[in-house]
Amino acid sequence: MVRRSGGRSQSRFDHPPEEELLRADEAAALLGVKRATLYTYVSRGLVRCVPEKGTKENRYLRADVERLKTRHDARAGHAAVASGALRWGEPVIDSSVSRISEEGLQYRGHDAVALATGGRRFEDVAELLWTGRLPSVSTQWPWSEPLLTGSQPRELSLLSPSALAALLPGETPPLSALLALVPLLAASDEGRFAAPTEQEQARARRLIRHLGAWVCVAQAPERVSRASKTDTVAESLATAWGTKVKRAPELINRALILCADHELNTSTFAARVTASSGADLYACMSAALAAVSGHKHGGACDRVEALLTEVGRPERAAQVIHGRLRRGEAVTGFGHRLYTKGDPRTPPLVEAALSVRPESLRVRVARAVIDTMRDAGHPPPSMDIGLVMLADALGLPPGAGTVLFGLGRTAGWVAHILEQREQGHLLRPRARYVETPPKPA
Repeated sequence: MVRRSGGRSQSRFDHPPEEELLRADEAAALLGVKRATLYTYVSRGLVRCVPEKGTKENRYLRADVERLKTRHDARAGHAAVASGALRWGEPVIDSSVSRISEEGLQYRGHDAVALATGGRRFEDVAELLWTGRLPSVSTQWPWSEPLLTGSQPRELSLLSPSALAALLPGETPPLSALLALVPLLAASDEGRFAAPTEQEQARARRLIRHLGAWVCVAQAPERVSRASKTDTVAESLATAWGTKVKRAPELINRALILCADHELNTSTFAARVTASSGADLYACMSAALAAVSGHKHGGACDRVEALLTEVGRPERAAQVIHGRLRRGEAVTGFGHRLYTKGDPRTPPLVEAALSVRPESLRVRVARAVIDTMRDAGHPPPSMDIGLVMLADALGLPPGAGTVLFGLGRTAGWVAHILEQREQGHLLRPRARYVETPPKPA
């Protein structure tokens, strides 16, 4: 068994330095297969291998081998699957919302990248995810949509932007402001419990429109009113953030669509678990937003921002990156376990950033970081890098990348919430009790 260290050869794959690597005979033995079968798994992208410097042999990631073993055990009905299935294991929830395959990412059978770059609105894609039908004419979501046919439109919340801004510190990140907003919106909606699907879709449209307009409430509450008068969520965000780039709504719309859904990711799973308990739409969305804030999920954009700040100038990229790798530190924003050939959502974001302001210092720094990681043999950049690059090119404030991720993902959350309610069962995994020694007094 081998562990990668700073002095070893550079891996073609981005994985934490502390992850264990196995020899071919060890990996095959753990899987209970012959070496030839192991090599087949590698060719199919199920197990990643790392070339060992100075030899003709490869080493295999133990995490990948164990995950594959879990999948095999699941099909065989082994009880041991309970302890491993939640760690990038075999999904156990049936879903028709999105599909990740060798061909890329699809929303209800439609290619996600094609939707994002083909002129479709984010609202259209949300309707596709919720209903399974792509609107033939672009959809416009009213700011205040009636919940019942024939009822009068009313504001979802009577809370004023200045009142909420007074409760929030001026340096409040935009995602934290949205986390504070959702429960307040819930409190003003007495009909939110056990609502029919059509009402929930109308409620979701209004909620997402509010999130797009109120994203600036902590720093610029006076923009909320103007942002609420725009036609689309992307235009609301562009107005709320005060960007001067003419193409900002178009490119923000692209980012939102690319983020709209991604199967059973952490925040979506949080939304489904909450929905399975019978909680209302706002509670489900709050749970998902809370999960997005984590640095291993949507909050990875914040770590990418910190990395670009540390690099500072394009010419320092190699020094900073190689320094991190030498010390065994992670370089956030590269590689994705589900895309062995690179995340297909990233190139459209990087291209968008370069088409607007390729001369921007932060954009040039990001390009230098990408080039350095590529030259070191690591996989292509993840969507987090693309979102941060686009936000920097558009002149958006810190934290905007995470908000683009979270606000785009709201479309998928709603689809999964509705789907979970249709399935009707409570998501309740079991724990395997493990005796732990008492801590010293």
